[in-house]
Amino acid sequence: MNDVILKLDNISKSYAGKQIIDGLNLEIRKNEFVTILGPSGCGKSTTLRIIGGFERPDKGRVIFEGTDITDLSPDKRSINTVFQKYSLFTHMTVEENIAFGLKLKKKSASYIKDKVKYALKLVNMEGYEGSRPAHLSGGQQQRVAIARAIVNEPELLLLDEPLGALDLKLRQKMQLELIKIKKELGITFVYVTHDQEEALTMSDRIIVMNKGIIQQMGTSKSIYDEPQNAFVADFIGESNIIDGIMVKDCLVNIQGVDFECVDVGFGINEKVDVVIRPEDLTIVEKDRGYLNGTVMSIVFKGAFYEIIVKVKDYEWMIQSVNPAEIGSEVGLTILPDNIQIMHKPHSEDAEVIKENE
Repeated sequence: MNDVILKLDNISKSYAGKQIIDGLNLEIRKNEFVTILGPSGCGKSTTLRIIGGFERPDKGRVIFEGTDITDLSPDKRSINTVFQKYSLFTHMTVEENIAFGLKLKKKSASYIKDKVKYALKLVNMEGYEGSRPAHLSGGQQQRVAIARAIVNEPELLLLDEPLGALDLKLRQKMQLELIKIKKELGITFVYVTHDQEEALTMSDRIIVMNKGIIQQMGTSKSIYDEPQNAFVADFIGESNIIDGIMVKDCLVNIQGVDFECVDVGFGINEKVDVVIRPEDLTIVEKDRGYLNGTVMSIVFKGAFYEIIVKVKDYEWMIQSVNPAEIGSEVGLTILPDNIQIMHKPHSEDAEVIKENE
């Protein structure tokens, strides 16, 4: 049975002559939590608005459960959207805000009462039925906006950076709440953010976008552990990205030193990008590692120390539970499995890369 609920077929969109989305193809499966991640202006929010019916693509089709809905208005789609600006009706109570969509559908009073009660319980807002938005915190308003969306029982819920206005601790708490709500409802979530932590924490699958093009798709772990180009490696978490030369299969030269690695299929002496995560580098005594360098700075980050070691003209970032002395000479070592090799991009615009799943 086909479990694809949404398909974007060759979607393109431009504004004032500027290409925002370019030939986007994407399939989303039922009951997935998919996060579209990327920097400002990468096309992620425009993609969400096209799915929701708030924008029409210049080219391509939006297919929902096998039906072309490209020309359908938002109210005709079994899709609801939660925006960063919650847009609650200030003159209405919490209960009236949540019930608004159901009243438009002319549902019975008893049906509306039961659904509103269930939605309030789901978002932990019981007891606030008579409150008005002005008397609620940002987190409470966000919960009401989610309740207003889910009470309509959409098959697909779109969330456009809904946690962006919240402080860090509340944002982290709401991430867990959203996961719980999704599991309780059993519906599909498509979530847009530029926050890497949100994407890695909540998602079944992450879509990394840049310049209107999908750079990589995959699970949180695969995206983090196996970035497929320098943009993804740099955008998802901290990374050391340095020029290298692939001497041969399983051997790469970095800063004049040969390192064993596990990558194959590159050309002999091919110029490559080398990615090494800061937590995968280990500081050892001078001359005991592959490279020698000087400790330039150290910052305590709580769970680890962020240490900068300069080797020739490159400053390596290391995350370690053990501190080091500024100005000291140290060695650096790395396991072959933790060295990621990537082809150099052929142009300024990174290629479309899709993970085989």
